[in-house]
Amino acid sequence: MRDFPEPRAAVVAAALELFQAQGFDQTSVEQIAKAAGVSRSTFFRQFGGKEDVVFADHEVLLEQLREFLAEGHEDPWVAVCAASESVFAHFAHDPELARRRYQIVRQVPVLREREIITVFRYERLFDDYLRGALPGVDPLDAVGFAALVTAVHNHVLRQLLRGKKKVPLSTLQRALADVRRRYGVGADAEADAPDDVVVAVFPRSMPIAEVTRRLRTELD
Repeated sequence: MRDFPEPRAAVVAAALELFQAQGFDQTSVEQIAKAAGVSRSTFFRQFGGKEDVVFADHEVLLEQLREFLAEGHEDPWVAVCAASESVFAHFAHDPELARRRYQIVRQVPVLREREIITVFRYERLFDDYLRGALPGVDPLDAVGFAALVTAVHNHVLRQLLRGKKKVPLSTLQRALADVRRRYGVGADAEADAPDDVVVAVFPRSMPIAEVTRRLRTELD
């Protein structure tokens, strides 16, 4: 993931500090701009409003994930998990800032509503990607996997946001590996072999589209 532009990051940090100190509704755009050392017009050019400052990271992350998924990946299920991991890694890089944002969102109803919509945007992005990357995939398999990855990601991320202890990326990686196993799209059990005949056994829970993809890979 690319780093965020420093000027935008400075505005976000200044805004969150003010929101925490004096309240979201009590903080004006002028106060944020002054604290960040930018003009009012620069603020509105970078952000549409106070709500957008709180969710600025997500807007950038969603765009970066679209670019990442559009690159094409050998295993689409793994790609979705990798996208989830990259989002977690971003917030874990500066946990104190992430916790400050989380506390502010919890206190303001309009921000909580915006957060729900934002979470759904990640889920929808993963769902759309799987449907496009796996032609013929059952829509229920795509939306189910996308929803499960998003839910597991949010559960692990909340452990980081609600506590003071460090939550390593490996915690999420193990959880997502279990998601893939439970969903029937875990890592291949055996290495490639130069045999002319392919005999394969797949979990009953594995989506038909994934069975087809793996068979085609072996036969090719």
